[in-house]
Amino acid sequence: MTTPATRPIGLAQLSLLNTAPPHLVRLAAEARFDFVGVRVRPVTPTERPYDLQPGSPMLRETLAIMQDTGVGVRDIEFLLLDGSDQREGWLRMMEAGQALGASSLTVAGGDPDPARLADTLARMADDGRGFGITPTLEAISYQPIASIAQAARIARQAGTRIVVDTLHFNRCNGPDADTQWEQLRSNSDLVPLLQLCDGPAARPATRADLVTESRSEREVPGEGGFDLAGVVAALPDGLPVSAEAPSDRRVAEHGELGWARRLKAGVDAVLAEADSRRKASVLHRAGAQ
Repeated sequence: MTTPATRPIGLAQLSLLNTAPPHLVRLAAEARFDFVGVRVRPVTPTERPYDLQPGSPMLRETLAIMQDTGVGVRDIEFLLLDGSDQREGWLRMMEAGQALGASSLTVAGGDPDPARLADTLARMADDGRGFGITPTLEAISYQPIASIAQAARIARQAGTRIVVDTLHFNRCNGPDADTQWEQLRSNSDLVPLLQLCDGPAARPATRADLVTESRSEREVPGEGGFDLAGVVAALPDGLPVSAEAPSDRRVAEHGELGWARRLKAGVDAVLAEADSRRKASVLHRAGAQ
């Protein structure tokens, strides 16, 4: 189902967190996405758990719908690495991910000790090779690892990769905030996936507001104040992108399929704008020679 001459476009589980993976795959196909990201482990106690372990009925149903629709699973999530021993948890996640055909497992850095976090990621990467899955470290604006620079430095030490989320890219407010764009370009080789959403240009005032925005109040790509086309243009051509834009209010308003279709249209518009910018830049450079 990959869009001709463009790039794979996915629908992240967080965009429809309460939609079980089998139905998520079906919705993604109807909205013309190429892949989905799947949450194989709940992040909060209130989240609905999805049993996708090998042999489970939900896994069998999901695989059958994937085969029927051609929609694949590229990434699984989510594990907050907090310094505790979580190996048993990530091994179970990797088992589920391997069964789904995923190639990456998204993690975040909640551990304030960078050396310990790098060691944990290195152990994860070693385990992941047996499953064909690479840990990808996401910089999250309200966690200890909040910037592209921090995530890239630790990922290079551990031999892993990073995933870029445009919400947290725009919400970074630490000492590395002024170099975010430079760090994005210089570490683009580490990025296997870009997560797209939009939001107001103004940063929420408190950590609690950042968390609320991140989990349930994001905007359709292209309908907010972020320079999404600039982020796309700063990364390699053809890089897979995934719409990660949870909005409880808008899902209730538009329905699951309606929301998925709005996200797909928004991503398509952002990619078209990024392509236009690239072409204009090439023409400008050619004219200057």
